[in-house]
Amino acid sequence: MTHIKHLLWAGLLPVLLFSCVSSKKFKALQSKYDSLNSSYSACQNDLKNCNSKTADLTRQKSDCDSRVDALQKQIAFLKDNNTQALKQLEDMSVISSAQAQSIRKSLDNLGAKDAYIQSLQQMLAHKDSMNMALVNNLKGAIGDLNDQDINIKVDKGVVYIDISDKLLFASGKYAVTPRAQEVLGKVAQVLKAQPDIEFMVEGHTDNVPYRHGDLLDNWDLSVKRATAVVRILQNKYGLEPAKMAAAGRSEYLPVATNDTPEGRQLNRRTRIVILPQLDQFFKLLEHK
Repeated sequence: MTHIKHLLWAGLLPVLLFSCVSSKKFKALQSKYDSLNSSYSACQNDLKNCNSKTADLTRQKSDCDSRVDALQKQIAFLKDNNTQALKQLEDMSVISSAQAQSIRKSLDNLGAKDAYIQSLQQMLAHKDSMNMALVNNLKGAIGDLNDQDINIKVDKGVVYIDISDKLLFASGKYAVTPRAQEVLGKVAQVLKAQPDIEFMVEGHTDNVPYRHGDLLDNWDLSVKRATAVVRILQNKYGLEPAKMAAAGRSEYLPVATNDTPEGRQLNRRTRIVILPQLDQFFKLLEHK
């Protein structure tokens, strides 16, 4: 009997050991699979962000190419028309040789103007690329905040940062919430790294009359909210006050209808407008 028991234990022991080892291997493989799956998800998210940035830059390049083509067509058209008109006048002996020479000189100046237009185009393209870099830096600094809370975009060469009312303020108030101060700090880091940038902070409301008592109306509320944001950017995050401006827009520049709760929520916002640096273009014009 004892001999039979020994035989049974001898047969069961390898099975038990094999089961234990297989379970450990399975758990190790499962853990490795989970880690790889997490890395795969992160890579997919990075790829999505890169594709989005690439699409934005492609659209910017397409706009610049369209502007260049349009200007070049205008130059070619003017040159062709002027050359034909000059030839017709010379053939008809309507103008003197001195006058014809003067007109030729004017036509030669078109080449210089063409170079000047190209330099302006290069400046526009440079400005567009700088704006896109600024937008990407802002989006990277802010992270994965919902687009309904903060939206960064470029429209006609101007960078806009729209921050929702519900993120910044309590209803009818103008004291910036602690969470919003953290977001403003991330925006301030990017703006502070660009010392030449000037910007305006705009307060916007919906069309619901202000009834909280300590302010006069929506004009007053929108201005107070703009100045509250500016003070935080200056006093807490050290942005240069000479580079900032605060303005209240009240209810008069909506981005959506005020007839629905969703539309009114979109209209209650604070907007940071990166002001275009037009002085660079004016200086270029002075030398021409």
